[in-house]
Amino acid sequence: MPTTMPAPVTLTGHHVRLEPLTTDHLPDLFAAGGGDEEVWRWQGGPAPHTQDELGEKLGALLDSAARGTYIPFAVVHRSTGRAVGWTTYMDVDVENERLEIGWTWYGRAFWRTAVNTETKLLLLTHAFEELGMGRVQLKTDHMNLRSQKAIARLGARREGVLRRHRLRPDGTWRDTVYFSILADEWPAVREGLGARLRSG
Repeated sequence: MPTTMPAPVTLTGHHVRLEPLTTDHLPDLFAAGGGDEEVWRWQGGPAPHTQDELGEKLGALLDSAARGTYIPFAVVHRSTGRAVGWTTYMDVDVENERLEIGWTWYGRAFWRTAVNTETKLLLLTHAFEELGMGRVQLKTDHMNLRSQKAIARLGARREGVLRRHRLRPDGTWRDTVYFSILADEWPAVREGLGARLRSG
């Protein structure tokens, strides 16, 4: 299958719908995670304590999307119709058949629920089966153990650590843990994610 560049698209599952992120999602997003220090602890800056502060982060992401750097999605909880977080495709390299899923957050009420599992299932299915990617990577701060465990539960393989990789807002240096899923690993990962969703 020829590899193609991701474009804004809506991906629908049983629990969540991923749709192109817009400023219309801002009130729901602030209600889901505004002001929660733990939600924003690893997101590269202070928690937004007002809707305008979150709007600045959202605006920066949309500006990056306009330059083709990110493909951002609002994560909409289908039972309520409200956005509960966002996620993105980033670091897209069509020639080398790879992309990254990153800059993901959800309101704390949706941690350890079907939201993350189905969000990743939708994004991975689209990446491997419709865009023709051969590799999808995910990465996180080496101190963010919750994120590392969540990525590992998806079935991604831990590859290694880039030391002193990124300067944190507080002036300390972050080591970054990389994970990936390859196209030939995808069928087993897909089955595992499906089984997790079916088991509740």
